[in-house]
Amino acid sequence: MTAHILERQPSLASAADWWRGAVIYQVYPRSFADTNGDGIGDLPGITRHLDHIASLGVDAIWLSPFFTSPMKDFGYDVADYCDVDPVFGTLADFDRLIARAHALGLKIITDLVFAHTSDQHPWFHDSRKARSGPRSDWYVWSDPRPDGSPPNNWQSVFSGPAWTWDARRGQYYMHNFLPEQPQLNLHNPAVQDALLEVARFWLDRGVDGFRFDAINFAMHDPQLRDNPPAPPGGQRTRPFDFQDKLYNQSHPGIVDFLVRIRALTDSRGGRFSVAEVGGDHADQEMQTFTEGERHLNSAYGFLYLYAPRLAPALVREGAETWQGRAGQGWPSWTFSNHDAPRAISRWAEGRDLKAFAEMAMLLLMTMRGNVFIYQGEELALPQANVPFERLVDPEAIANWPRTLGRDGARTPLPWKAEQPQAGFSTVEPWLPIDPVHIPLSVDRQEGNLSSMLHTTRRLVAFRKAHSSLLLGEMNLLEADRDLLCFERLFRGERLLCVFNLGHGPVSWTIPPGLRIIEAVNLEAAQPGVLPPMAGLVLAGTPG
Repeated sequence: MTAHILERQPSLASAADWWRGAVIYQVYPRSFADTNGDGIGDLPGITRHLDHIASLGVDAIWLSPFFTSPMKDFGYDVADYCDVDPVFGTLADFDRLIARAHALGLKIITDLVFAHTSDQHPWFHDSRKARSGPRSDWYVWSDPRPDGSPPNNWQSVFSGPAWTWDARRGQYYMHNFLPEQPQLNLHNPAVQDALLEVARFWLDRGVDGFRFDAINFAMHDPQLRDNPPAPPGGQRTRPFDFQDKLYNQSHPGIVDFLVRIRALTDSRGGRFSVAEVGGDHADQEMQTFTEGERHLNSAYGFLYLYAPRLAPALVREGAETWQGRAGQGWPSWTFSNHDAPRAISRWAEGRDLKAFAEMAMLLLMTMRGNVFIYQGEELALPQANVPFERLVDPEAIANWPRTLGRDGARTPLPWKAEQPQAGFSTVEPWLPIDPVHIPLSVDRQEGNLSSMLHTTRRLVAFRKAHSSLLLGEMNLLEADRDLLCFERLFRGERLLCVFNLGHGPVSWTIPPGLRIIEAVNLEAAQPGVLPPMAGLVLAGTPG
């Protein structure tokens, strides 16, 4: 297999702001490539395939957690922030990965999980020993109510109360996720200091930025007030969904901690920080977490990740939220990741998956902000089918059959169609490879110039070649029913972006003076008609 390294365009942003408008590729290490035959992807596997990522023309790689962990939540339960779990390799493997990535012109962004740790972390072992001691208040502890029940009504994301009784301390400890993920007490300055030391450790190893997992969960209400019921409406599959999460998360003090993070990353120059923010109040929190020059550089939420349908109104919502007013932060967008069902399976609605994937990729590449590509999107991988007996995700198992997205989005990447396990491993992998993915393997698509892989390279290069797509304004012109039209403008360059997101043709005519400079799914176009799933970008001077 020969990967084609694209010639990199010079950045239009300053060296310190390399991330502005960047295309970032997410690697889920467990499922990228296995080199030691244990069925689990590892850091050497990523290093071995960095040429593939570089060939896409992306700017950076976001690595999901690879830290020491008992893997109750597959690395998002960290037992040692400053070491590599043996299943993924060693610190020396990480150093080799980052050196090779930098040699290829790729930045490396790592996940930092600062809202909670594993219950196997030494900090938690110390904290649960007694109610007094150096780390006794590094986590959120509380006495029971007089009847022995938990301190309040808070519910965890995965299932059940957000409190677990610990007999050693004779108190409850809080966890917004699994009981094995106790909540850190970031109201304690010593905890903040320790977490900043973690960030400093990875900066010293050369990382170029951080994605802060579930950062709006990082602080709780010290008064432990009950959450009120959620307003009527919305899908409710878990106890967590029945509450308006005002007090177990989103404390105003989070912002002051983010100021400290930004001061640290700015002190190193050219480092990027992005918040993951989900929940009922995500839009406001993302704005607050990125406002001005003292908070994080960017944020992304779940506007597209959980959307059941791609419609113009959805794009309008995102564009109007991040319209570029003075002092507003910089948005990041992703259609798929390790926490949500793959976008084309949610959105195609019976239409051709490859054609839909091409349209979605062009739309992503024309949006204002940074964009994330999740591993496999460059291949148009659909959501994998994982039978119940092979599920490993605690959320999917607890909420069967309603929430099945995470395992089906995390199955191994297919590298070589004719090899065992599609070239991912020499043994049965930790999640099964869907047979539907095998014909979409990297080697098959390398040899097909009309494949999604080649289309992705072309569309990423197209974005990188146009300043208006990287840095420009985004003005919506039409976002009604199926037709989506917007323009991108920057320093005299004006591009018109037009998409038919519907199932049938729509009436639309190219304005006089404009010419098509990029398009997908226009083969069946008739004059004055835009076919379904067509996307095009036009340039020129309107007549």
